[in-house]
Amino acid sequence: MGGILMETQSESSQPRQAIPSVSVTYATTGRDQAPNEMGMRAMQERAYEKRGEQYLLIKSPPASGKSRALMFIALDKLQNQGVEQAIVVVPEKSIGSSFNDEPLSKFGFWADWVVQPHWNLCNAPGGDDGKVGAVGKFLSSADKVLVCTHASFRFAVDKFGIEAFDGRLIAVDEFHHVSANPENKLGAHLGALVARDKVHVVAMTGSYFRGDAAAVLSPEDEAKFDTVTYTYYEQLNGYKYLKTLDIGYFFYSGSYADDILKVLDPNEKTILHIPNVNSRESTKDKHREVEHIIDALGDWQGADPVTGFQLVKTPEGRVLRIADLVDDEAAKRDRVSAALKDPAQKNNRNHVDIIIALGMAKEGFDWIWCEHALTVGYRASLTEIVQIIGRATRDAVGKTTARFTNLIAEPDASAENVTEAVNDTLKAIAASLLMEQVLAPRFNFTPKSPKSGPVEGFDYGEDGYDPTKTNVGFNETSGQFQIEIKGLVEPKSKEAKRICQEDLNEVITAFVQDKTTIERGLFDEELVPEELTQVRMGKIVAAKFPELAAEDQEAIRQHAVAALNLTQKAKEIAVTSKDDSQASGNTALIDGVRKFAMDVRELDIDLIDRINPFGEAYAILAKSMSEESLKQVAVIISAKKVQLSPEEARDLARRAVKFQQERGRLPSILSPDPWEKKMAEGVAYLVRMKQEAANV
Repeated sequence: MGGILMETQSESSQPRQAIPSVSVTYATTGRDQAPNEMGMRAMQERAYEKRGEQYLLIKSPPASGKSRALMFIALDKLQNQGVEQAIVVVPEKSIGSSFNDEPLSKFGFWADWVVQPHWNLCNAPGGDDGKVGAVGKFLSSADKVLVCTHASFRFAVDKFGIEAFDGRLIAVDEFHHVSANPENKLGAHLGALVARDKVHVVAMTGSYFRGDAAAVLSPEDEAKFDTVTYTYYEQLNGYKYLKTLDIGYFFYSGSYADDILKVLDPNEKTILHIPNVNSRESTKDKHREVEHIIDALGDWQGADPVTGFQLVKTPEGRVLRIADLVDDEAAKRDRVSAALKDPAQKNNRNHVDIIIALGMAKEGFDWIWCEHALTVGYRASLTEIVQIIGRATRDAVGKTTARFTNLIAEPDASAENVTEAVNDTLKAIAASLLMEQVLAPRFNFTPKSPKSGPVEGFDYGEDGYDPTKTNVGFNETSGQFQIEIKGLVEPKSKEAKRICQEDLNEVITAFVQDKTTIERGLFDEELVPEELTQVRMGKIVAAKFPELAAEDQEAIRQHAVAALNLTQKAKEIAVTSKDDSQASGNTALIDGVRKFAMDVRELDIDLIDRINPFGEAYAILAKSMSEESLKQVAVIISAKKVQLSPEEARDLARRAVKFQQERGRLPSILSPDPWEKKMAEGVAYLVRMKQEAANV
């Protein structure tokens, strides 16, 4: 059985080098790699089943085979659904190679994927002007498939109008680049095409969210899409070789280049992303940084004349092949980049050992042997972090472990940019929390009632389903939990049900990225957890889905908090009991959720709301950061503590009204229960405001 174990790893001999990590262990069933009779892997088969949908959104991790899934679907639409042509749109030219010719019939499909060389505009020389003209020629031709960049497509729509694309399939890769923001041209064009309703759209993304707060699609447009979701859990659990994935952050002081070998293992195939020259982690001389890293690894032996790779001899006598993608000299960088893309070397593990990059080797970059994605400095977008992690999550022969490490400068109270440093620390924690959710099995929550019963296909543990208790079931094949919670509000509308089933991670993303929320959750000793789980999460859900009824908003809030807090409690139990012979690495999250459900008298939503979602994150932070720095951060954040605001008081008062409806009385200011007391404070604050206004 597959599972997930989240733990803190540390080296007792060097406590400052502790790397707190989400450590995920999977069953390696090989299911994801086993094709069906038509040559489709599990995700591709699932997507192909929905090939008849006019609007299809595929949410699936990097390396899960989205490109080939699109080929299967597009060929069926062209052959059997009356679609005239297929236009594949990618964010950058390098990703266009993902849609090169594929002999699909060789593996059992009824047709091959063929793109005429002159219609893969990602390979064409020149700028977008000429490529826009090529799009026009393609639209009037009898050929079937075109591949171009997002930019070329945008300009083509501007020039020819949306009517020119009627009857065609528009396939958008890396769909998280689209936004419902009116200033996003690609998003505006997609919205217009969907409104005209005369195209088919297949959208694909390896991220479950955008890096900013903007929605990818408007709610009205998103409702038209049928969604295929393939989770990280399903993908990694179905791998043949890769069994363990670690995600962590490492704090350093001084120059990162001085500490790089504490986390860069020359024996691991590594992609190292150095910091942007405008970031505080940068020394402002990216070339010197690369030279310093190469020098730290060993003695330079020159450059390979064919590939341009730097050859470095380690103290042990091994010669490392290092690809430098930071070099500004275009001819050198292009030679290195071309060598990395050489299809003849794709399955050669010894072709390259370390890739050093700045803006390259991220989204769409395919190097199956990568074991360590090492990134210096916090990246501004969670989406970018997910994409970087995706570089290491390819399955490859003999590759059993992979990891992502984020090097972050430790906050220094004497430095001018200490606030920025603290913010980066909080963002790194948010990214870690989110990845825990992304990597976990899928949660399905149902209210516990007298009519509740076992769901077919779910394993309820050794004792089976108990009708007198709240139960936790798990389906190993689909990687889904079925969890009963007393008092849980069920979503009523179709859109709210979709969000609870498909988009809880987007809600959790907004929550853990909320600065006030994470600051208080980590450092406010007087925090009442419900202030975050009920009030802050409630505000975030209401702002994100204002068109939904209050009951649906509450259902989404409860489902998101339950998913986040059950993962955190399971992680706490997994770490505590990891030496227990009863707990094995690859069933830890499943065991942890079950144990938490059994240890409490009843799994109810009030109990879940009383858990601080950031409790475990603080425990890990305390082990990874020096005590002095941790105190400095706490002081900086505590100094910003503000008194109750009118808006927060109104939120508390709304919760107090609900409390009164349920218990027949208002909350008491003298209550020993801190949440009841907090609600009473909110009511009292509003009363004072009203009295003061009346006395003016």
